Amino acid sequence: MHNTLVSAARSESVSRTPVWFMRQAGRSLPEYRELRAGTSMLESCRTPDLVSEITLQPVRRHGVDAAIFFSDIVVPLEAAGVAVEIVPGTGPVIEHPVRTRADLERLEDLTPDAIADIAESIGRVRAELDAKHPDTALIGFAGAPFTVASYLIEGGPSRNHEKTKAMMLGDPELFSAILEKLGRMSATFIDVQLTAGAQAFQLFDSWAGYLSAADYRRFVLPHSAAVFSSLSHHDVPSFHFGVQTGELLPDMATVGSDVVGVDFRVDLADASRRVRPGQALQGNLDPAMLFAPWDVLRPRVEEIVRAGLTHDGGHVFNLGHGVLPDTDPAVPGLVVEEVHRVSSEILGS
Repeated sequence: MHNTLVSAARSESVSRTPVWFMRQAGRSLPEYRELRAGTSMLESCRTPDLVSEITLQPVRRHGVDAAIFFSDIVVPLEAAGVAVEIVPGTGPVIEHPVRTRADLERLEDLTPDAIADIAESIGRVRAELDAKHPDTALIGFAGAPFTVASYLIEGGPSRNHEKTKAMMLGDPELFSAILEKLGRMSATFIDVQLTAGAQAFQLFDSWAGYLSAADYRRFVLPHSAAVFSSLSHHDVPSFHFGVQTGELLPDMATVGSDVVGVDFRVDLADASRRVRPGQALQGNLDPAMLFAPWDVLRPRVEEIVRAGLTHDGGHVFNLGHGVLPDTDPAVPGLVVEEVHRVSSEILGS
């Protein structure tokens, strides 16, 4: 398969800048809301018919260069026997948080057999992409060990991650053991997706930006790096992204991913100087800009495209975080067209 996203991720030459959006499959689409009506998030993530259809919806509507597999970062926990519920308006809530060595010993490893439905879902998506959208890549994903650990230790979403940080600093051996187990879980989750046909993957570290660079390097980076290392035999492009991670970019650039996602708070030219020479970047339009008038949004899109093309590695256009739920579903498609138009003109000149 020749796909511009795969080529850009490997910093190879492309005819245009590839584009997809984090959370492109989700609440901003009326067809998504209609399809998921009355079905819980976790049930939706474990039902191949729903997963495949939801994953494909933004491909059909927006013409993006990649489909991102529809799932949730706590699905591996649920599949491993953790009692977790995704509460609307709140997020993942863990019934029994993991805060002691005994808690950790009760946490089961994730096995491929426990997520056979994930492999089936990937297969269904690939079948339609191969038949109708052969130039569109399928991206698998998982949560990074630290971000999943935060939910598991806190018991749910947290503004300050105080229990997580207290364990990280006060009992680093237990904290490391938790991240090691969660890293294996994330690697298994991604491995199943890649084996079933995903052509790239992204490791999301949503909460890494709440750490200092020193703490990130000491307590988190080795475990994220272990995930990338364990999957390197697949020889597919790998992406890494975290929110509010501008100060962590030099360190995140060393974990082993081909592409570093850039938060919208960081100028793309600055990000280019913070990663390894020739390493590809992804990003980084502010999701709120999708609510702006087109005559305001359009030049911002062009600015990011041009900045990406001056970077010494590849560039994948994306948002600097996920699509917001109230986004007009017509706007992402306009952005895709503009990214393709501007980049094609520049690269063809």
